[in-house]
Amino acid sequence: MTKQLPTPSRLALKFKARREELDLTQADVATRVTALLVPPKKLTQQVYAAFEGGKSQTTKHAMKIAQVLSMPMEALDESWELSSTVAKQSNAKLIDAPIAVWEDGPPLENEVEVPMLKEVEQPEGSGRTEIEEHGTVKLGFSQSSLQSLGVDASNIVCIVVSGNSMAPVIPDGSLAGVDRGKTAIKDGDIFAISQNGQLRVKILYRLPRGGLRMRSFNRDEHPDEEYPEEQIQTEGIVILGRIFWYSVLR
Repeated sequence: MTKQLPTPSRLALKFKARREELDLTQADVATRVTALLVPPKKLTQQVYAAFEGGKSQTTKHAMKIAQVLSMPMEALDESWELSSTVAKQSNAKLIDAPIAVWEDGPPLENEVEVPMLKEVEQPEGSGRTEIEEHGTVKLGFSQSSLQSLGVDASNIVCIVVSGNSMAPVIPDGSLAGVDRGKTAIKDGDIFAISQNGQLRVKILYRLPRGGLRMRSFNRDEHPDEEYPEEQIQTEGIVILGRIFWYSVLR
């Protein structure tokens, strides 16, 4: 019986095509991604080869691989085609701040404690939720890294991403940092949103006449949502801030 070979994901095929276009080896990609990670984290050639070859269907380093390959964030979308690499310009900056989550313990020199946001069910069985601060989390990073990103530590809150709408880039359970000082939409960037008390993470695009498009990475199960200006008000849509960092915690 012939052994069936694994089928690479669409994202893996796009990464491979772009890597070959740039005349890079798998080891080159792994080395350059590792240089962007917080030590001792690293991406080995073997792990990258497993993803590119289809043995692994997802990778938590997708955004960093895209940056190394000079691909726009839209490339992480299933519908994006490699042929548009030259013609398209990314409207989003790929962020690679050297930030790490620290366990409970004595404070570190470069550490900040920031609020966590969470949906809290309202009383009286109404089924409605409100987004409130609920506890804190400690993040360790260099102040120079935050300054280079234009992020003020006092504007940072953290959220836990729920569901598969942003998979495989930001899987269920990922911790994400939100910069509440950045709420102006840049097409193709990722934001945390409050919608009628629900906490959501989406790629945003501006539409004519004040409208808004919300996009997920997992568009097969979560198609685009479009809201005209008046519906933005009735749906209680508020942009909480820009996602400037995320970490897969699972």
